[in-house]
Amino acid sequence: MFATSADSIQIAYEVHGNGTAALVFVHGWSCDRSYWKGQLEPLSRSSKVVAIDLAGHGESGLNRKSWTIEAFGADVAAVVKKLNLQRVILIGHSMGSDVIAEAARQLPGRVAGLVLVDQYKDLGAGLTKEEVEAFASQLRTNFRDSVAAFVRKIFVSTSDSVLVERVATDMSSAPPAIALDALVNTLNYSRQMPQTLKELKLPVIAINDTRRPTDVASMERYGVQVMIMPGVGHFLMMENPEGFNKLLKTAVSKFVQ
Repeated sequence: MFATSADSIQIAYEVHGNGTAALVFVHGWSCDRSYWKGQLEPLSRSSKVVAIDLAGHGESGLNRKSWTIEAFGADVAAVVKKLNLQRVILIGHSMGSDVIAEAARQLPGRVAGLVLVDQYKDLGAGLTKEEVEAFASQLRTNFRDSVAAFVRKIFVSTSDSVLVERVATDMSSAPPAIALDALVNTLNYSRQMPQTLKELKLPVIAINDTRRPTDVASMERYGVQVMIMPGVGHFLMMENPEGFNKLLKTAVSKFVQ
């Protein structure tokens, strides 16, 4: 199914199950809604679940001039409004965490809570523009090989090699112009995220892996409760769907009490 974004791009999505508060899943950078496959069927047994392809990803349209977090947030809002969902829990992986925060801005009164999946290990000043550009510049030359190498590093040694190569191949096949613009925008958003969370005044839970330690105190300073999932890499919802779903159900239960 498709909704139309504010800038007239077709946004692909799928819906399963029934429930009062819908779980809306938003993928990360250079990914698509299929990355949530391990969540959609199990969680649809007790909830309405929605998975979205952001513009420039998956089956959604490509005709956008600037791939900003604000525009991606509007993609999510367009789907929520088309489905007339009055109560939603927004779940975002990686870049999708920034996207759902922006979507919540555009959906006043409809969002019960946010789940940030492995995007923020700390909250505060964020990355400088120079740090963002230094990282992005590493991917500008030979985009495909550089992205594939980067993706392999954000798994762990025990990650399934087939999954690792599937994700590396998939993400490195993204349109470079779209991917690089989106990457710069999501990394720059790290400086804005603390203020966004303050303004939203919503309950927020982060589910993080243990590749790098999470500064729990800095997260709690901005109202973010932290859940830790050991033994997995950045794609924790794919590497251990059962374990991730258990944590997610606990998070969701805190929003709908």
